[in-house]
Amino acid sequence: MSRLPGNTPFARRGLLAAVAVTAASALVGGCFAGNNAPSGKGGEDANGGRIRVAMMQPPRSGLSPLSDDAFKLSRWSTAETLVRLDPDGNAVPSLATGWRQQGRTWTFTLRGGVTFHDGSPLTPADVVRSLTAAAKASPKPRILDGVELTARAAGPRTVTVTTAQTDPLVPQRLSSPQLSVLAAKAYRGKTVDPVGAGTGPFVLVRADGTASATLDRYDRYWGGRAKAPGIDVRYVPDGTARAAALRSGEADIVEAVPVSQAGLVDQKLITEVPMPRTNTLYLNTRRGPFRDPALRAAAREAVDARTLVSGVYEGRADIAGGLLGPALPWAAKLRTPVRHTAPATPKGATITIGTFTDRAELPEVAQLLQQQLRKAGFRVELDVREYAHIEADALAGKFDAFVLSRATVLDSGDPAAYLYSDFAGDGSFNISQLADPAVDSALTTASTTAAGDARRRAVVAAEAAVLATDAAVPLLHERVIQGDAARVVGAAHDPRERELVTVHTHVR
Repeated sequence: MSRLPGNTPFARRGLLAAVAVTAASALVGGCFAGNNAPSGKGGEDANGGRIRVAMMQPPRSGLSPLSDDAFKLSRWSTAETLVRLDPDGNAVPSLATGWRQQGRTWTFTLRGGVTFHDGSPLTPADVVRSLTAAAKASPKPRILDGVELTARAAGPRTVTVTTAQTDPLVPQRLSSPQLSVLAAKAYRGKTVDPVGAGTGPFVLVRADGTASATLDRYDRYWGGRAKAPGIDVRYVPDGTARAAALRSGEADIVEAVPVSQAGLVDQKLITEVPMPRTNTLYLNTRRGPFRDPALRAAAREAVDARTLVSGVYEGRADIAGGLLGPALPWAAKLRTPVRHTAPATPKGATITIGTFTDRAELPEVAQLLQQQLRKAGFRVELDVREYAHIEADALAGKFDAFVLSRATVLDSGDPAAYLYSDFAGDGSFNISQLADPAVDSALTTASTTAAGDARRRAVVAAEAAVLATDAAVPLLHERVIQGDAARVVGAAHDPRERELVTVHTHVR
């Protein structure tokens, strides 16, 4: 276990400006060298040069589409799904042009004229292969938590998707990047390899582990020729270095500029968007002091989210009123007061809080929570690591508490999947180790209710059931801060973190 250095959560902030350029040189310098030279087909043309992207987290699963790495493939516009979501979260056509439901079965009509990056045509067999791989994966993609799905070819241009129970959100589920459709070549080994296997406007030509990735324009893209000749990606976990790369012109697009760095960047180069992402303190309900609901209530009472928002996030976040934030305005309108367990006196109960360094604000949040919980009577230690080195322990329930920044509608545009994944007894991301029959019942109702107002009410009821257990203490709702160099045109600013470089994005 490690205690964070410094006398206060903000001890190193005064040094940020001084070390920023040095950090950028150390971690980013040279990585985009020759970015305007062709890396394969493509290269310089009248539409501008290659786009240099500094991304926050390196791949954790070799860019497998069955993992969270799928969102990188989506943000680079290399892998596509049958369906995509519009800004309101409605399902709209992508590789499928239409669909219809009959009971538990949905029939999707495939778009004609689509080819994979290896030149092979998109067929129903390709769709069935990709969806079946996802349905049989262990662990399953989050979007399929609690869902049994079977895909079959039903004609030259049609595929049927059948679920064990009637599912009103099948089209929305199929919009998840984790259900991307890839060519047969991607599935020839034990892992799924997306290199050269997508259908998007950019072909992934090289993936250099946790260092970089290279994409070139795919000139046969069904949606029209991309404006940029290619994308050069570098993974830069250090937020100070990412921001410095934007200031120095080392990168064209910078993902997730840290709040602590946003004020040091030309405000014309950053875009701040409220997003469906909640910073939450998860409390372990299965082992340790927080097995006691009264001690979980004591922790909830001790937390002062206003201090976190004003101090760590410098006002660039919203205080949480629940697990679902202002990106879903209907939640606040439907929410009613939650009845909580009365708190008990901690009496020196010892707890360990875990979190990770990949999101620059989280270690500071953890340090402030440590102070607040100590003041309430807990004895608190911190364990802070890189995410890749702490996720397994968090999911195994090895911490008493865990601070996590979590997207709430990342996969389907509907928060029911997130709630089920994180709080159902059999959820795949159940850090709180929660197993509560009332919560499971509410989550099942929310997951099976038809889309519309009734489903939204069921979702808010499920949120209330979770909050009543104090297994999760929502702290704040984040805003995404993205940096775009002055020469960038058409970069996507997507609160769902699915789009970044699109067919329209280019540099002057």
